[in-house]
Amino acid sequence: MRPLGDAQRDVLAAMPLLPAAEVPLGEALGLATAAAVRAAHDVPPFTNSAMDGYAVLAADVAGAPVELEVLEDVPAGSVATRPIGPGTAIKIMTGAPLPEGADAVVKVEDTEPGEGRVRILAAHPAGTAVRPAGGDVAAGQAVLGAGVRLGAAHLGMLASFGVARPLVRRRPVVAVMSTGDEVLAVDEPLPPGKIHDSNRPMLVALLGELGADVVDMGIVRDEPGTLRAALEGAAGKADAVVSSGGVSMGEYDLVKAVLRELGHVEFWQVAMQPAKPFAFGQVAGTPLFGLPGNPVSSVVAFEQFVRPGLLTMMGATAVFRPQVDGVMDEAVSTAEEKTVFVRVQVEWRDGAWHARPSGGQSSNVLSALAAAGAYAVVPVGTGEVPAGGAVALEMFRWPEARSAVEVLG
Repeated sequence: MRPLGDAQRDVLAAMPLLPAAEVPLGEALGLATAAAVRAAHDVPPFTNSAMDGYAVLAADVAGAPVELEVLEDVPAGSVATRPIGPGTAIKIMTGAPLPEGADAVVKVEDTEPGEGRVRILAAHPAGTAVRPAGGDVAAGQAVLGAGVRLGAAHLGMLASFGVARPLVRRRPVVAVMSTGDEVLAVDEPLPPGKIHDSNRPMLVALLGELGADVVDMGIVRDEPGTLRAALEGAAGKADAVVSSGGVSMGEYDLVKAVLRELGHVEFWQVAMQPAKPFAFGQVAGTPLFGLPGNPVSSVVAFEQFVRPGLLTMMGATAVFRPQVDGVMDEAVSTAEEKTVFVRVQVEWRDGAWHARPSGGQSSNVLSALAAAGAYAVVPVGTGEVPAGGAVALEMFRWPEARSAVEVLG
């Protein structure tokens, strides 16, 4: 069996980098920056008020309570027409530019407005409620490195710099198919010997979360000509192909024979559980991931190979889910010769993450995966983790946080 890390290295090394393109800001969510981004101007671009109140000279209000003359009102989006001098104030709204001469803002709650005047009830030192120009980001400062996947806050930050079309790696197109005579679409009745296709809906959803454009190739029957046509069609439409089923050792696992005809594909027995059988290679120059047919195996293989592979293709720096230190509340026994991904429920308690199996651990038990929040990763050579034992928890519901170098060296 191949060590998991070796298989992951080979997959990542074979992934081509997608081209860079400028896309509208609203279409960039989930995509990775193709180059470092620097601030085109200060943010905020001018010194402004952090709250509604009165712009003043701090020296004037040091002996509060005091009464000052109000020169004018400055709402957000406007600029004061007069400077502030001793004994004067300007009514100001949050975000409005600080008037010339002012060095503090007194919040409304600390004032008593009058006709053309305001009574200041409390002293406020210089700098109070003042947001300086460049206080968030200075012009020219590097704000994002290359390889950062853009989230909502990133998009807001880019908008604040006036970046309407960020340079990113384009969205991958991924073709997905399930294989096998035993699987039927979810809306079909089940005759004896058949099962509903759960893999394809899960894989489509996982790819959608990843930011890929999905080409759904449907269910492909176990017939060589049909498989060949489907795989050739998928390779011609997509940047990568993800199939499930047909990569094990059974007589009717026909995907292997067809793939060998179409391109360079290797079939691995990976030292992991679940998801021991796995295929990877090229079909007509397009990367192909052949996942196992059992649904939990399919998802675990996706997390360990497809997700980091596609993120590498997208130019992302962080490609693996985060791991945290945890404690097993129940003893678990695993295959010592494999890296085992135990599906667990997790809880933060007494200053630590605690985990316990979320249900049956067979590779067909989707209910345990649905109930889980993490994988307890039991490394090769361990075999058993006692109750109270330490374990690494891979938080598969959290965003990617680890680079290939961190994980694989």
